[in-house]
Amino acid sequence: MPPRSWSGWCRSTPPLHGRISTPQEHGPARCRRTQGAGANYKILLPEPSDHALGRSRGGWSTKTHLSVDRRGRPLSVRLTPGQAGDNPQLLPLLDDIAVPGRGAGARPRRRPDCVIADKAYSHPSTRKALRRRGIRVVIPERSDQIAHRAAKGRAGGRPPHFDADIYRDRNVVERAFNRLKQWRGIATRYDKHARNYRAGIIIASIVLIWLR
Repeated sequence: MPPRSWSGWCRSTPPLHGRISTPQEHGPARCRRTQGAGANYKILLPEPSDHALGRSRGGWSTKTHLSVDRRGRPLSVRLTPGQAGDNPQLLPLLDDIAVPGRGAGARPRRRPDCVIADKAYSHPSTRKALRRRGIRVVIPERSDQIAHRAAKGRAGGRPPHFDADIYRDRNVVERAFNRLKQWRGIATRYDKHARNYRAGIIIASIVLIWLR
């Protein structure tokens, strides 16, 4: 029996008779109709929560929240959909830190001495929560917060203390992200579930950063 070959047609796809190209329209440009479908994001179903996927300004993406030490070594990682904010994840990210203590039977260290973060984490509630934990806060104020306090005059209070010299070390977390993105799977994310993608980030952190 001769080998079977695929002709490009099957019973489930009936042949189309007639022209398949779009007829050319004539007349002024202002009278022409726009061809093509609308935006796909308007008809998408909600993404499952265990996928950690969402639409942000950059499109369909996942946001990785990372805490590192002063040498840029990852200490904890959390994933959220791309449209999620950064500030609500700061305290949970700190709660996930567990640095092994020195000596047998020593408790892991969970409270850092200082937290350096950008303006996305500049919120009064965040500053108060870090101070209650005895953690030094090095976060610059946003311009709208400065203007709001200045408009109140004396009632606005004094600005929070900010150490510009220590804030220069914030770039270590950006360098950590750049090193992790050397793995194509992390830079692009083709994993369906967030647990698989997070596992890849942890493995990359060990291989690319901790073991070097």
